[in-house]
Amino acid sequence: MGPWWWSERRADVALGFTARDGGFSSREYAGLNVAAHVGDDPGVVERNRTLVLEAVGDLAGTASVRAQFMDQVHGAEVRVITDPGDLGDPVVSSDGIVTTLPGVALFSLVADCVPVLLYDRDSGVIAAAHAGRPGMLAGVVPATLAAMREVGAAGIEAAVGPGVCGRCYEVPEQMRDEAALVEPVCASVTWSGTPAIDVAAAVVEQMRREGIRPTWVPGCTREDERLYSYRRDGRTGRCAGVIVRRGTP
Repeated sequence: MGPWWWSERRADVALGFTARDGGFSSREYAGLNVAAHVGDDPGVVERNRTLVLEAVGDLAGTASVRAQFMDQVHGAEVRVITDPGDLGDPVVSSDGIVTTLPGVALFSLVADCVPVLLYDRDSGVIAAAHAGRPGMLAGVVPATLAAMREVGAAGIEAAVGPGVCGRCYEVPEQMRDEAALVEPVCASVTWSGTPAIDVAAAVVEQMRREGIRPTWVPGCTREDERLYSYRRDGRTGRCAGVIVRRGTP
């Protein structure tokens, strides 16, 4: 079980989406908060990150794993890392990150947005993306796929993690209509009949158009308190999508 909402090992790649279970954070962050930018105690966040790194390393069968985060800004910029010297601080602003390096755990932090994990078994290229409504509409997932292919990925596989679902992501009608002009499948209706957007459905459709059939992991962040949700709680922590390829960083 560990820190996972869902996890799998596929060949030399380990990937998973964390829940709030366990962890060291308290108060409004209670549980396994891995975000350093939300006001939680930095020392506690570091302990939580270490816990997740150890868990994904165990899943991958890799003793030493190095974390790589993004400064997520709800855009479509993708960072590609092929040189170990480019790892670590400063964290570069992007909502997609790609690496050819083994032993590097890529993180996508979410509390309603959709975490996307991608990999190619043959080339060893892995990636993580953070797709909120703006990033989804800007094309962060197609941009991440393109960046993976530029460094040798061909048979890309993917997993889409829990986000706020279509029946819980209420938006103004004009916002839904404008989003539907870009991605028609995202137009949705809440449980009370008001306009809504289904970000994950649009992400899955974007990948389907490129020939990818992702694993779509069930779960709604707003409906399940095992997941962090900004729309439900306001000030809160972040869960993570994390992926690593077996090997030494």
